[in-house]
Amino acid sequence: MALALPLLYSRTCQSKSSVHFAFPTIMTPTLQAVFFDFDGVIADSLAVKKEAFATLFAPWGKEVQAAAVRYHEANGGMPRHSKLRHCMEVLAGQKTDEAELANLVQRFADLVFDAVVAAPLLPHVQETLQALQQARIPAFVVSGTPEEEMQTIVRRKKLSPYFQGVFGAPRHKSATVREVLSHSNFSPPCCLFIGDALADFKAARENGLAFLGIVPPGQPNIFPAEVTISPDPDYRRWPRLLGQSFSPA
Repeated sequence: MALALPLLYSRTCQSKSSVHFAFPTIMTPTLQAVFFDFDGVIADSLAVKKEAFATLFAPWGKEVQAAAVRYHEANGGMPRHSKLRHCMEVLAGQKTDEAELANLVQRFADLVFDAVVAAPLLPHVQETLQALQQARIPAFVVSGTPEEEMQTIVRRKKLSPYFQGVFGAPRHKSATVREVLSHSNFSPPCCLFIGDALADFKAARENGLAFLGIVPPGQPNIFPAEVTISPDPDYRRWPRLLGQSFSPA
């Protein structure tokens, strides 16, 4: 099966892989791999993380609580230990040692794990993952969630068969993508990163990948004007939303 996609990239994909996928016209390059963020891209779980920040910082008062939630939302893709340290030390004014930070990180995990497992998938995620699997196009998760926890969540949601790799913190996203590329024959312009945070866009841009930004309906667009956006990662939207104007990040 081949995904019916038009020209996704403005420059030619020079494939280094011996495996090629058939597309309907010669103007359509080979799509070799797709990298997904998880929260807000695959799972509708952003509210879960927001609520956890609100719960953790409620004891410090409404002002600190609101500031912590704002910082969390403004720094999507940042590893949680970095977010929590900033919120404790800068916003709450509490110096935090490693043991205290580890305890806070664990409390956060306890608050979110079951809820993320139970969170529904975004619209059309299942169909998109199935289409990629049927087309034999590798897919990867690149998340800011701790890696072992992320892998467990993917297994519990029964999504493991769709992904060739599930990666998370403490590695930064850009380094993770770079590592995957270094151990594969993927040509970066022939790979797509789908994310909802500037950290995702940065990972795509630094590695030469194409990028699709997820912006929920009614939410502000945080991405640069040139970035193509979509309310969800539905592959059937890619032709209409990307078209020939889309270029690598």
